[in-house]
Amino acid sequence: MDLYLGIDFGTSGARGVVIDEGASCIQAQVRYAFQDSPASVMPKIWQEALFVLVEQIPNQLRREIKAITINGTSSTVLLVDAAGNPTDAPLLYNDARGSSVLEHLRSIAPPNHTVLSATSSLAKLMWMRQLPSFSEAKYFLHQADWLAFLLHGQLGISDYHNALKLGYDVEELKYPEWLENLQIPIQLPKVLTPGTPIAELRPEIADKFHFRRDCLVCAGTTDSIAAFIASGAKLPGEAVTSLGSTLVLKLLSRTRIEDARYGIYSHRLGDLWLTGGASNTGGAVLQQFFTNAELESLSREIDASKASELDYYPLLKVGDRFPINDPNLAPRLSPRPDNPVEFLHGLLESITRIEARGYELLQEMGADKLSRVYTAGGGAANDTWTAIRARYLQVPVVISVYTEAAYGTALLAMGGGSKGEQELIV
Repeated sequence: MDLYLGIDFGTSGARGVVIDEGASCIQAQVRYAFQDSPASVMPKIWQEALFVLVEQIPNQLRREIKAITINGTSSTVLLVDAAGNPTDAPLLYNDARGSSVLEHLRSIAPPNHTVLSATSSLAKLMWMRQLPSFSEAKYFLHQADWLAFLLHGQLGISDYHNALKLGYDVEELKYPEWLENLQIPIQLPKVLTPGTPIAELRPEIADKFHFRRDCLVCAGTTDSIAAFIASGAKLPGEAVTSLGSTLVLKLLSRTRIEDARYGIYSHRLGDLWLTGGASNTGGAVLQQFFTNAELESLSREIDASKASELDYYPLLKVGDRFPINDPNLAPRLSPRPDNPVEFLHGLLESITRIEARGYELLQEMGADKLSRVYTAGGGAANDTWTAIRARYLQVPVVISVYTEAAYGTALLAMGGGSKGEQELIV
């Protein structure tokens, strides 16, 4: 039996899911939690996580895996040398140092383009040009690109989901002329359709972990798109909210919406568009104040039918990306009541208001009318939060068919693996 492995690198940890060829049965699930660490050591942690995950998969299943795909957090990027070694610390998805180059970017990129955000991949690359280590770098890669390289050994390959915020034109499927004219002295990645077979596993990796020698590594995607693919959403108007460490909205639409003023961008998904944005609010803020056990017990004491009078903008630090795209936006977490149930209620409602405003804004700008919201991420299991969200969104709010982004990534691997060796890119 052919099996397929999807690996999800999110903000709080990495996960792997192995599915069978009918995607009807999950054969294995594995996890690796990240600890708080400086950015400089993150590549080493990612590499360790990747191979620990692989080792956790039962040996008999590894022997039947036909294809592997990896997703990463959107706009988490790094520079590497000709051998693929990082030349400096990566910049993570929410790193806003690119704000210092936005004026320069505005003089180059089209108005309101996706790259005109302090956290875009291109803003990060432009900021990285001033690093002393830039002269040592040969390739600019996204997190998923680099992790896949560790498996297949081919440098400089990405997918058009990860490359969107680098400025890649996902309608024309090429780098636009204005970006080519920048003449950045570094290799931008070759961009493939997500799920496209790239190459077979490096022989030493296949042998060490007892994979089949013809196991393919396919082009990846981002964690939030993988969660969308896993959800079961298929029709225009259906959406997925990922309630993980951050809040990510994706609405399936026949219309492409792009507006950097609000942090709105659209990913290509077949003949439709996944339009949405990502806010820095979310579960990471909740976990700053409550343990998982407290979140579970306190949530049960909240009356979800009643509105909280508390009005917060929950952020861990200054700056948000969507629906307010402002690197200087200050967190608002006061007044804080003595009663922890009231405080949690206020936080859940405030995050929900940000979600509701996000969907409202997408529809105002021409996206399909919201008809149903699937939920992925840890917050999907909180019934109280689901009820609060249904009250605000005024559409059915359901848990995704599968809530793991790794499952959606495994589906991409299955699609890529079925294309066979004859379609290898390199």
